[in-house]
Amino acid sequence: MINLKRNSKQELVEATGFRKMERYIYRPNQQEDFRISRSKFSDFLTCPRCFYLDRVKGVQSPGMPAWSLNETTDHLLKREFDECREEQVPHRLLLKQGVDYILPFDHPSMDDWRDSLRKGLEIRYKDTNIILSGGVDDIWVNTKNNKLIVVDYKSQASNNEVDPFEYLEGVYHQGYKIQMDFYNYLLNEMGFETEDYSIFLVVNANRYADGFNGKLEFSETLVNYAHDTSWVDGKVGEMIACLNSEEVPEENPYCENCAYIRASSSFQGER
Repeated sequence: MINLKRNSKQELVEATGFRKMERYIYRPNQQEDFRISRSKFSDFLTCPRCFYLDRVKGVQSPGMPAWSLNETTDHLLKREFDECREEQVPHRLLLKQGVDYILPFDHPSMDDWRDSLRKGLEIRYKDTNIILSGGVDDIWVNTKNNKLIVVDYKSQASNNEVDPFEYLEGVYHQGYKIQMDFYNYLLNEMGFETEDYSIFLVVNANRYADGFNGKLEFSETLVNYAHDTSWVDGKVGEMIACLNSEEVPEENPYCENCAYIRASSSFQGER
């Protein structure tokens, strides 16, 4: 996809390829605090070179359009669960599953924890200047043991029904597991005890309906995931070492961004 850069007023502006805001650029071995979001941590795991070019060199990747339909399902699900949170009653899906002891977690910081752009779950990594953060969709609580359950909403339109046992086996869903591992890691470091599983609430649009008729029909499936936080600490350490390095990491041979930069640079000087 080829994008034209626009400002907040949707006016065309020059695309320089570099970030303008200094707070998004890290200087190796700086002392000032620097914030790393869950998505940027995932970028490091995918391609350290592209992560370094972004965070240290200030190279800005092309923007992506917002997934407005996915955002809408998320918004409506949050509205449902917030009503249950306010009344402290189980959601209809949990009643259907026979787990009426699981409730939406009522905490004064919930709105902050869901604000991935400005706040989110947040910790300082050990004694470093790195602040790790991540915005969750929701958090539930098992009232039998007071352990928290991280919940993430996922929207899709697949020809196949969602199989709770196979959903997370797909290659493109591996990032979902990383996401959940990271959120649980943050909550644990914040002093909260979490269950040994997280939940994906997957809504799947029915592509076999007779017609559109002004609405989409969704099935709803709860997918349990036995998260693993044991690997996160080591990878965060590697990420910080990458940030503090003076050397740009090697290319990832499977990274399409790296390939694009390499291919386009081969035409420098041609008209």
